[in-house]
Amino acid sequence: MHAPHDLRAVLFDMDGTLVETEQYWGEALFELAARLGGQLSEEARAATVGTSMRVAMEILHADLGLHRTEQELQADAAWVEVATAQMLAREVVWRPGARELLAAVHAAGLRTALVTTTPRALADLVLGHIERAFPERPAFDITICGDEVVARKPDPAPYVQAMAALGVDPAECVVIEDSHAGITAGLASGAVVLGVPTMQVVDAAPGLVLRDGLVGVGPAELAGILAATTTATATATATVGSTV
Repeated sequence: MHAPHDLRAVLFDMDGTLVETEQYWGEALFELAARLGGQLSEEARAATVGTSMRVAMEILHADLGLHRTEQELQADAAWVEVATAQMLAREVVWRPGARELLAAVHAAGLRTALVTTTPRALADLVLGHIERAFPERPAFDITICGDEVVARKPDPAPYVQAMAALGVDPAECVVIEDSHAGITAGLASGAVVLGVPTMQVVDAAPGLVLRDGLVGVGPAELAGILAATTTATATATATVGSTV
């Protein structure tokens, strides 16, 4: 029997949250822009973080002032995926504190999920690096990739699917994300979210706790965030209801 706000599962985003792979996507996007005869702005690059490949292509094309046919858009997306895959196959670097947090979550007996917008073929390249850090057990109980869901972040569908697979309720979960799209998805799923943004400005929101990074974060703090944030949200909701 679990208390109403006991932490049972931690759901992790991948790119930019656990590992430093956003830089690879960025390098590929900047190179594609150059191949198309333009230069991708830093603002447009930041806007692509956490989005699907299609949305990223639409942002890039709009930033360059280009109109691309559907076939050309798909070809551009495929080029970026191939270029990124080549970089991912060589090396993946952990975000500071991320490996230690995942190990501590394992030690605490909590359920884990990786929930990423990255397609399975590319995500598996990253997972291969991550799994080598945990030879005694799988790094995650389940993994959900961008081509395995009915809708991608910022839709909550990927997190809803992950929670159902884990057999946990949103009130028992903390989602860890770095992007606006991912944070939006986590909150919309009903979970508490620990946001660690690096490339985007994220505004405060009910159910969201923001940190500069994951160094020093452990299961006890995640459990405290879940309990405190859930209680604060419930209190705020009750206060609003009493004034209506």
